[in-house]
This record gives sequence, C-alpha cells and structure tokens, in this order.
Amino acid sequence: MDKHFFGLTDTGKSRDNNEDSFIVKSLTSDQLILAAVIDGVGGYHGGEVAAGIATEQISMQFSGRPADPISQMIRAFRNTNEMIVAKKQTATDLSEMACVATMVIADIEHNQFYYAHVGDTRLYLLRDGSLIKISKDHSFVGFLEDSGRLDEAAAMQHPKRNEINKAIGFSDQIATDESYIETGQSPFLPGDLLLLCSDGLTDMVNRQDITTLLLQGDTLAKKAGNLIALANENGGRDNITVVLLQNNKAPQKVNPTRPDYRQQAQAVVGAERNESIRPPENPEPATHAAPKRNYRFTALVILCLILLGTTIWMYLQRQHAAAPVSTLNPSPKQKVRNSQEQLLQDAFDHSLGDTLVLSDSIFKSPVLISDTLRLRKDTLYVVANGIVLQADSGYKGAAITMLAPSRLMKLDSLQFKGFATAIAISNQALLLKNVTFTNCLIPVQNSIHFPDRKPVNAELMKLNPLKDNTPKTADSKNGTE
Repeated sequence: MDKHFFGLTDTGKSRDNNEDSFIVKSLTSDQLILAAVIDGVGGYHGGEVAAGIATEQISMQFSGRPADPISQMIRAFRNTNEMIVAKKQTATDLSEMACVATMVIADIEHNQFYYAHVGDTRLYLLRDGSLIKISKDHSFVGFLEDSGRLDEAAAMQHPKRNEINKAIGFSDQIATDESYIETGQSPFLPGDLLLLCSDGLTDMVNRQDITTLLLQGDTLAKKAGNLIALANENGGRDNITVVLLQNNKAPQKVNPTRPDYRQQAQAVVGAERNESIRPPENPEPATHAAPKRNYRFTALVILCLILLGTTIWMYLQRQHAAAPVSTLNPSPKQKVRNSQEQLLQDAFDHSLGDTLVLSDSIFKSPVLISDTLRLRKDTLYVVANGIVLQADSGYKGAAITMLAPSRLMKLDSLQFKGFATAIAISNQALLLKNVTFTNCLIPVQNSIHFPDRKPVNAELMKLNPLKDNTPKTADSKNGTE
C-alpha cells in the first residue's frame, strides 16, 4: 500500500466474525484517493453480507476522476441501499441487515476532500496536532455528545450508544430525503491526515488517545496498528477498522521579501554606473573583478565540502565510539515486542518537542518489558504518572538505554520492577524525580568511556541523590510514623 494511504481491519477480542469492511485505493496517479469504512449490522451473517454489497457498489461507482464527487458518492450509497433492500426481500434470514458507512474522495492535487456519511462510523481530520471530528453520529447518544449534552466519557459508556437511527438498507427514505446522507467538502492541506474508522475504535479509545497515537509512529501502517492494538487492549468489544489518508505534499514556503542575490547584484551594478562619472580612489582593471568573485565562490564551495566531509567523519566516529553501549544488553536476534512496549518505544521515537506525557489510559500498568527501550532523542523529559515498567519473565537486559545521540533524559514518576539493570547510560546526563526501583539489581548503570592509549585525568565521585523535600508530618518529626 502506498505510504500516504493505508487501511487495516481487525475482528477484535469479542467477535467471531468481522462485519467491517474498508476501501482505500488510488483513482488517478495517487493524487485522487477513494476511501471508505463500512460497518455491517443485522445479525451474525447479515452484517457481513450488507458490508460486502456496499464495498462492491462503491468500488464499481468509482473507476476514475468523478465530475461531481459528492453527487457520485450519494449515488453509490443509494445504489447500495437498493441492492441491500432487494437482497432482504429474497432472503428471509437477512431481513434485518443494513450497514453504516463513511466515504471520502481525497483530491491531493487540489488540496480538497469530499465526504458522504450515514450512521456512526466516523471521519476525523488531524491538522497541526489537533483532531477535529468532521462527521456526525446518526444516533441519539451521538446527538447528545455532538451537541455537548454528554461528554465523551459518558457517551462511550452509554448503554444505547450503538442504537443508530440511520443506516443504508433501513428503508427507501435514503432515495427521497436529501438530508439522509450527510455530505461535505473541506480543504485538505499539505501535512493533513484523515482518519476514517468504525465505532469499534471510538467506543474503546477516546479522542485524546487517538490523537496521541496518530502523532506517533513513522508510517501510516504503524499508526493504524497502534490504534487497533489499543482498542484491543481496552477490551476490543467490536470489530475495529482504521483507514488513514495523508496529504503528503510538502508545505508551501513563503518566498522571502528581501531581494535575491541577482537583484542585489543588479542594484550594485546600477549604483556603480551612477558613480562612474567619478574616478575611483583605488582604480583596478575591470577584467580583474569577475575572476576575483569566481575565485571567492570556488573557495567557499571547497570549504563547505571540507566541512561536510569532516562532519560526516566525526559522526561516524561518534557512532563507532558509542557501540559498547549496546553490549549492555546483547541480543542475538531482534525480539518481538508486545503491543504496550511497542507503543512506548514509538512514543520515545516520535514525541513532539522534548516532553513526553504518558497516559495511563494508553499504557496499562505494568508494562511488561521484553526488550530494551532505546532513547535516541537529544533531550527528553518523560512524565510517567506512576506507570510501572516490569521485566518480563526471563528478561535480563536493561529497561531503558540512552543511545549515542541522546544527551539528557529526565524521568518523572516512573516505577521499575524486577530488572537486572533498570537504566543504562554512557557519559550522559540523567535526572530522576519520584522514580522507584523495586527488586532491581542495578538501578542505574553508567558506562564511562575513555580514549584508547591516552592519559586520563578524571575524578569519579559517588552519586549523591537529591534531598527529599517531601513535607514531614508532626509525628514523623518526632520519630513516629
């Protein structure tokens, strides 16, 4: 699948079959993308049949660039409705089947997207770190939530959350009522991300956690996998489907207002011409000017190449010098992480800025660690909110290791349990605040490296923990607690 659109579906942990379906495909040169998430309803077998009909009809409707995307999406939904109603009349065991769906045409070339929606599947837009819900839930509880009468937490736990009042296949009203299908058009700017999903995701994962995971992971496949993994961690009570579309065009850059080099040069030449009536104080032959400028430019290029080569050489030397750090946790082959520790590693790798706040609704304590969590960022402040890292059975390596690019890590309110080595560093700065070590043989291992065959002058001092500034009670001051 192309790097800027991806879809994934999962049965979940409670269902035996998957009544969800999705479409995500390129219509014209990867600049026009069709995407849809369909959730079948109506019994064990009927939901799958309805979702299959919708998938087939939507795919048949779109084979190239549509002249009118919204009109064509409406036609696809109405054709699907006709097919489902006709099928219900010939198969009595499918009399209750229907489906809900959200469909998008993303026109990356023109920075626009169009959508059509019926039911409680959802469409979100992620822009500049903010997740915006585009579609409306066609249900009573969804109306209460969208209108602000219920907050998200209460809506997610409401017993009638999944009772919908609109679906494809319910009746012929979709063919006559223009308001039955929700449609819209909106800008799709470079860097924007669209999320289409079934309620199997949004019933299990709140908007804040969805946002957090969409901002992590280096590929759309990783983001989708993390979302589904968290939905399953939180219960996985329904089928879960995620489709992601990204406008992968580079953001537009504002041209500088100041004159460019050529304009400045022309201005200088004009000024010289204006002053040509006066003889220069230190006349030089005109033929010497251009070679002099060419010489300076050539010298500058050579200097830049030398600096570039030196920088690359120093980087490779630094990487080579840092190699002994990995020997703290030797591993003959790449280990397979569990979903929670993979989410944590992704959070370390892709956190925005230098502060990472771990949510206890994403990371369920204890997080079992079976392979070292590696910190690569120059500086990272981790606020853990009491989350516990616990060594998996038989694991003897470090919980967290700072690699060569990392220089400073601060851990706040994190707990380590059962590690041979909790934290491994090498000539790096480590700050700890409210960090607890339980049954850890070596809480912090600092490997100090000196240059080979060169005299070293150093003073290795004992680590003195900072004074505990926790207020004392009257009893504790008197020696009784």
